[in-house]
Amino acid sequence: MVARMLDDPAYAATAGPRFADEVLATHRRVRAWPRLLGTPPWEVARLLPGPHRVVAARGRPGAGWDAGVPGSALFVGSATLPRHVVLVLAPDPGTGLGDRLLYDPARGERVLRGRDDAVRSRLRLSGWDHLWAVVAPR
Repeated sequence: MVARMLDDPAYAATAGPRFADEVLATHRRVRAWPRLLGTPPWEVARLLPGPHRVVAARGRPGAGWDAGVPGSALFVGSATLPRHVVLVLAPDPGTGLGDRLLYDPARGERVLRGRDDAVRSRLRLSGWDHLWAVVAPR
């Protein structure tokens, strides 16, 4: 939803009042996957505007973080399972530390996190610290 709103200003102008309904409709469009397991990366790639690819980040979080440009989705979770998806809104040009401005849908807020947070598995995104995968624009 937020990625589509960023990509399509006309949609963004009308989506506000229907936000909750649109989110549920988007979840229903996920194909052949148990909802209990969350949304798989390949489905996020299909649902985001424009062509996207899945970049594995487990075991190499720095490389995954570097792939997370604006319009990317980051899959984060525990040490054993990916559990949550956040959207990369923008790089932070002020620090030069590989920071990213993220949208965390569980909090409904924008948060700033750095490359070092990803590499050290300290992302603290709605309780999840480990970067598992990045769905990045091609």
